Amino acid sequence: MDTTTNTAISKVTDRYVYIEDVDMRFVTKKGVFEALKDINLSIKQGEFISLIGHSGCGKSTLLNLIAGLLEPSEGHLFCAGREIAAPGPERAVVFQNHSLLPWLTCAENVQLAVERVFGSESSVQQQLRTVAALELVGLSHAMDKRPNEISGGMKQRVGIARALAMEPKVLLLDEPFGALDALTRAGLQDELMKIMAKSGATAVMVTHDVDEAVLLSDRIVMMTNGPSAGIGEILDVNLARPRARLALAEDKDYNHLRSEVLRFLYERHAKKVA
Repeated sequence: MDTTTNTAISKVTDRYVYIEDVDMRFVTKKGVFEALKDINLSIKQGEFISLIGHSGCGKSTLLNLIAGLLEPSEGHLFCAGREIAAPGPERAVVFQNHSLLPWLTCAENVQLAVERVFGSESSVQQQLRTVAALELVGLSHAMDKRPNEISGGMKQRVGIARALAMEPKVLLLDEPFGALDALTRAGLQDELMKIMAKSGATAVMVTHDVDEAVLLSDRIVMMTNGPSAGIGEILDVNLARPRARLALAEDKDYNHLRSEVLRFLYERHAKKVA
């Protein structure tokens, strides 16, 4: 492979998800509200990015733009070299609310996504995809259970399995563990690290949890206060993988990164109340 080809591949990899000069405005009863201003961000293939900032800084708005659920007022977004113009199966979203259909089993909830994306395949192939996705999140024993028969953490894992069953290029997570208790959340964070290592997917996650952001991320994108929120700082998380939660608790680099995020958030809070 020649140097030119290597360079071209590097550029595609470095800009797998690319956000260029994006503004987002909403028309309200009180007039035009500018949620985001001058957003520029490049995300590498296989990278895990966390978006963090105070409430109202446009984290979920930015995630919805990448998902194609919103269209930017200005600017452009790209995924794998194609402009994002609408939702697509290559970008799967996991919300804080698992949104499982209560009358269907775990397997049937996952199969709905499989049928939508791989409808041309045989029923046997679709079933194999469903089983593989549930096995990936450690729920092969719960395939025939309905949502009311499993815990909140298990429901969220079904939601992640449903997203992964679509074989997305990008997994978008909007505070996926925010409604769970601390112990369940910690367990699912550990599971997510294993799942991402196996799947190799690119991930963008909205979170309010500083420890979660440092534990899971390759980079943390810290947002300024809204309105007209932008990217304030981007922090590289140069911690070796796989990461062990207990070992990191005593790690000076981990604690330095954690303090950097807290410093940023504290400074933004000070400006907000000033």
